[in-house]
Amino acid sequence: MVSPKQVSIHSDLDIVIARTAARESAKQLGFGAIDQARIATAVSELARNIFLYAGTGTVSVCVVERRGRQGIEITCADQGPGIIDAALVMRDGYSTSRGMGMGLPGAKRLMDEFQMQSEQGVGTTVICRKWLA
Repeated sequence: MVSPKQVSIHSDLDIVIARTAARESAKQLGFGAIDQARIATAVSELARNIFLYAGTGTVSVCVVERRGRQGIEITCADQGPGIIDAALVMRDGYSTSRGMGMGLPGAKRLMDEFQMQSEQGVGTTVICRKWLA
């Protein structure tokens, strides 16, 4: 049984902790090494966005089951400034921090499901899932 985990994001170290928690949960659930790496990378990108753009937030990792399938669900939430143009930030190459612009679109590609809700002045929540084959 994989227990739910929540990591508060306040520093670079917390990004590593969230990434490790996601990888360990994926391993315990039975994901192979490649999918473990995909999940960990997506969490790393999302947690880094929390730290860079909101300062603080949370990353939650839990097991989900739907239609007889098991998977891992990652919820990344902050109460930062929100995203002005969600379509723009989901385009490859777009970045407001002089990065490579792979964060959100890259995380979406690594996971099977990806939902983002953001409101200016309220914050952003991303929920993504990866299903066991």
